[in-house]
Amino acid sequence: MLIPALLLCAVLALLAPTLQRGLQHWTRRSARVFVAPAVLSGIFWLVLWSHGVHSPAPAALIVAYTFAPTVLAYAQRAKPVTWVDFAIILMLWLPLEFTVGERWIPRPVQGLVHSVAYGIAILLALWLFLIFRELPGMKYNLPRARDFVTPLIGYAAIAPVLIAIGLWLSFIQPFHIPPRLSAGFVLTRFLVILAATALPEEILFRSLIQNAIMQKLGFTHVALLLASAIFGCAHLNNGPGPLPNWRYAIMATIAGFAYGKVFQKSSSVFSSAILHALVNTSKHVFF
Repeated sequence: MLIPALLLCAVLALLAPTLQRGLQHWTRRSARVFVAPAVLSGIFWLVLWSHGVHSPAPAALIVAYTFAPTVLAYAQRAKPVTWVDFAIILMLWLPLEFTVGERWIPRPVQGLVHSVAYGIAILLALWLFLIFRELPGMKYNLPRARDFVTPLIGYAAIAPVLIAIGLWLSFIQPFHIPPRLSAGFVLTRFLVILAATALPEEILFRSLIQNAIMQKLGFTHVALLLASAIFGCAHLNNGPGPLPNWRYAIMATIAGFAYGKVFQKSSSVFSSAILHALVNTSKHVFF
């Protein structure tokens, strides 16, 4: 798990304003933007090779995956948000959503390869939109004091709603306290969910998708509902349960609205990521 950990460190390193500004200046209107996809493709190939995957097909896929959206980003100069930006977001998101290329990866290493691909996707998304495109409104910075309060308010408001609807839909089990419950166990679960699920998803669905929709269509509740519905639909192919998983999609749409509202009210994407992690932790530990 060294490579996923290093990719996470790189994602977190981009929170530094001085690094952001330095890389923005270094890549501005320059073919240097192609350095990242080359490096990221090399990292993915190295992971495959070290685990005995020598087929050229997945290596070719990752090159196409990293370079195709970079070419589109490099080719456009218009700012702020264009329809091409939405195409780039889809190119970064959908191959992961539908696990393209999974059949070429041996089952024992699929989990690791998916984690690496996920890290590459988030890092490339930040590289293209935060660094090269300099998309406004991404809120990719360290949280301020109030950014820790806003998700707590959001949690107090949305948790009762999610619990009531989740029980009504039989999506969650009744409240229970697991055996050997401890503060350390809950905190560890929260931090793992925050790093592995909540923050990456919030970068994609709030900093990119919701932000791009609002930059294009306006900062309205309609735009927020649209972004929430997209977040919900992204969970249609998630288990447990038969697919399409409408119960999960409904729950995710409602939660996504709360995450999106907290994102709007905060100065950092970490605020909605904290709420996201609080909701997921509560579900996994107590329901």
